[in-house]
Amino acid sequence: MAFGTPKTAGPSHIALDLLKEVHSPETALSIFTEKVLHKPLHLRPTSPDPNSQDARARRRLQRVRKQEKSRRRQRPKPLSAKEKRITGIYEIPKESQKYHIYVPLYRMWLGYMWEILGMVKGKQNWVTAQGAGGKFASADFHGSKLIVVRSKCVSLVGLKGIVVRDTRFTFQIITEKNELKSIPKPFAFAKSRAHNDLAIPKNHTIFEFHVPQPDLIADSSDAMSDKDISDEDMGANALVFQIHGSSFKHRAVERATKKFKQRPLPEL
Repeated sequence: MAFGTPKTAGPSHIALDLLKEVHSPETALSIFTEKVLHKPLHLRPTSPDPNSQDARARRRLQRVRKQEKSRRRQRPKPLSAKEKRITGIYEIPKESQKYHIYVPLYRMWLGYMWEILGMVKGKQNWVTAQGAGGKFASADFHGSKLIVVRSKCVSLVGLKGIVVRDTRFTFQIITEKNELKSIPKPFAFAKSRAHNDLAIPKNHTIFEFHVPQPDLIADSSDAMSDKDISDEDMGANALVFQIHGSSFKHRAVERATKKFKQRPLPEL
């Protein structure tokens, strides 16, 4: 971009006066016109002021984008025990404490046990403690129906229900009377604050599980029925397993890879 003035400059211009001292008037006027009056002036955007609002906003935006990028790379942190208690993610609502809701889950668990024990329909299936003991001990008991056959507290003997939660120290069951019962850590006789349930110690307690023959369920539609299976329906050929709670204090995930060894039980 060039700026220009008339070709003749006033006698008061200092640049023209200096040129006339070393050049002839014609040469001085020509140099003055080409080099001074008609000299192009190139303009460019000035650098942004680091103290301006736009620069601060730009730096803030870059910082936010960098934080979002690093946040996406990080894995979400698991909830702490205190946060789990506050949110109550493992608590079963009162309206869901119905026995008939979990009967299809029990029937599904029976199919799961038939599969891991190798039991087939149309055949009398028998298992031994050496062959099936390890498989049964490593199984998942969510949906199973357990019975308390022995306990240090005799008033708890005969308690029966479907397991709705299987943790390291706890069997939480729903009974036929739509009561949610907890079997917590050793010697923890207490009342549950959430549901006012009786707490039964898992330690010094023997649980019993019954697995009927596969012929009990005719087809897949009967497998998801909400009709309960009574002890009379199981028949005399049902398999009966007993576990000692004192040696069964493991989570379901840990039991899947744990090798159980035979060892004496001093409490017996």
